[in-house]
Amino acid sequence: MQAQFVKSTLNHRECPPDNLPEFAFIGRSNVGKSSLINMLVNQKNLAHTSSKPGKTRSINHFIVNFQLKKGEQKIKTYTWYLADLPGYGYAHVSKEKKVQFEKLIAGYILTRKNLLTLFVLIDSRLEPQPIDMGFLQFLGENQVPFALIFTKADKLSKSKLTQNVERFKQNMLKLWEELPPSFITSSLTGIGREELLAFITENIELYWDKKLTSNK
Repeated sequence: MQAQFVKSTLNHRECPPDNLPEFAFIGRSNVGKSSLINMLVNQKNLAHTSSKPGKTRSINHFIVNFQLKKGEQKIKTYTWYLADLPGYGYAHVSKEKKVQFEKLIAGYILTRKNLLTLFVLIDSRLEPQPIDMGFLQFLGENQVPFALIFTKADKLSKSKLTQNVERFKQNMLKLWEELPPSFITSSLTGIGREELLAFITENIELYWDKKLTSNK
């Protein structure tokens, strides 16, 4: 897999052309987003990690080429955009900055035509957080396609992990008729990587099939 930085923008209108399928990643500060992106594309320093939460302040676009192989034989290459979004729920920025981030995130999410899935990262160690639930409700109200990624699975016992994920889902079902796709991941062990890539490639196939059908 090859991933390369394309552009960093402070205005959603300045994002790269919407000519490729796109998947975006977002979550609260300190949810492990940069580590997950690096694990997914198998590059240690593609997205910058930091001991200080909330370092992503712009929309960062990367172009990814993923070669699907059978043994040593290359079967197909998938090319797509990966968008690394600023987090929501900053605790250590001014109110003015929070408003700027919210406008940037909302502008991107609501207008990006080639966005196939917004991956919302949830810290699997925590109880359901109101700020996460509020953000998911915003996505639902605006019909934004999204999936959940439960991060840091290696930090919990299997039973505690299952319990926390189930609690989060049950909390969602209080307002949702059905649940979105979800994945359990660990940036440290690589858990969930293959499932995420399978989901991405499947949606890329559907994207191009739809494009071909609409052009006939």
